[in-house]
Amino acid sequence: MEEIKIKNLYSLENTATAPLLSKFEYPYEVLPHIKDFILEYGKTLSKDKYDFIGDDIYIAKSATVAPTASITGPCIIGENTQVRHCAFIRGSVFVGDNCVVGNSTEVKNVIIFNNVQVPHYNYVGDSILGYRSHMGAGSITSNVKSDRTLVKIRVGDKVIETGVKKVGAFLGDFVEVGCGSVMNPGTIIGKHTSIYPLSMVRGYIPENSIYKNQGEVAKKLNER
Repeated sequence: MEEIKIKNLYSLENTATAPLLSKFEYPYEVLPHIKDFILEYGKTLSKDKYDFIGDDIYIAKSATVAPTASITGPCIIGENTQVRHCAFIRGSVFVGDNCVVGNSTEVKNVIIFNNVQVPHYNYVGDSILGYRSHMGAGSITSNVKSDRTLVKIRVGDKVIETGVKKVGAFLGDFVEVGCGSVMNPGTIIGKHTSIYPLSMVRGYIPENSIYKNQGEVAKKLNER
């Protein structure tokens, strides 16, 4: 199961949450601890660089936040990040530097690495988005199964029991998700992989791939 370990999905130098992520092997193990990490990390932030606006909300002075955005703590918004019109930040959200949380995008219980864009009508819940990943307009993470049972993750012919009811998606560094796509609960996408628009994705998708349809995944020619 090496391919889905945190060390193989993410470059931890590109997030201030590295102290949390480095404690675990697999990304789904991190989800229950995001809130507590934000509460503790927020206390260490410089008052010269961050505004504390109450209710455990910390926003970098260099960030741009639309007056119509709704933000619930605990939450940290990193430097030079944009939170646009009608964004809905529901709590336990760590947004890195140079990010975009776009118009009508909803996020909750997530870690967003530096230089990530969720710019238009996205839902991201109980997920981790790696460095320079991008979710096209209308693409979402589905984080609860229709039968409300605990989420399992399929990697090849193996099935992982997460023991968690709410698990969204884990996007590795440089992942590109096409418009209108749905990441089913427990989806893991390896580094540098592209997802076709209007895709329904589940399980593990290898790094350096192009996902076209379920069962149709091509290797990228320009492997990195």
